[in-house]
Amino acid sequence: MLPLIIEPEAFAAQSGLAGLLIIDLCNPQNYAAAHLAEAVHVHPSELISGSKPATGKLPEIGRLNQLFSRIGYSPDKHIVVYDDEGGGWAGRFIWTLDVVGHRNYSYINGGLRAWVASGLPTTSQVPEITPSSVTLTIHQAVIASKQDVLASIDDPNTLVWDARSIEEYRGTRVVANRGGHVPGAVSLDWLETMDHTNNLKLRPDLQELLNERGLEKDKAIITHCQTHHRSGLTYLIGKMLGYRIKAYDGSWSEWGNDPDTPIESG
Repeated sequence: MLPLIIEPEAFAAQSGLAGLLIIDLCNPQNYAAAHLAEAVHVHPSELISGSKPATGKLPEIGRLNQLFSRIGYSPDKHIVVYDDEGGGWAGRFIWTLDVVGHRNYSYINGGLRAWVASGLPTTSQVPEITPSSVTLTIHQAVIASKQDVLASIDDPNTLVWDARSIEEYRGTRVVANRGGHVPGAVSLDWLETMDHTNNLKLRPDLQELLNERGLEKDKAIITHCQTHHRSGLTYLIGKMLGYRIKAYDGSWSEWGNDPDTPIESG
């Protein structure tokens, strides 16, 4: 129905299209002030388990059923997502949709920031949503476990894409018991994938950027950050470019807090 990445103006031209569910993953204050018409707000905390140390892991199925029921989910809907930060939480939601086997979705390029910059209409009116009856099934194919990441270290056909800052990657900024990176992981900060001169839209040269960093398209990719928030965007980029990509939702909060996982620094 709609492409995976859709420009704000192109989506605005689809106003009134039947069968859409619009999901807003912005800061709650921003949602209260201005959002797309009929957009349903999802707080990022609803997408994570919140359990230490790996707080970013997928919530248990009961919580996911409650969330998807609340937003009025049904499998036949085309889901359109956006946020106000360049795509991290929006990408995390798209990964969650893949996890539950939903494949019809789009991301509004640049999110709310690009939408407003384009002069498109917003509202503060909260839509009335009729909860749906939901029984979800978890699909493991897009979830990378700690064991998968361990196996990737000696697998020449798999690369780990570390979406954290270079300081976290090198271990000069430590936000777990140990700092550094998965041995052999490729560093490409999620912030580098955005066009900061164009309202946080995706850079038009992303394939060239990934090629420069050695993230080869013929490899399987596992992406992560600290809590699989920033790597929500890198997962989305991988899908957009046609990569075979999974996300490690345990991310560095699991890896860096495990005394037995191998780590490189520098």
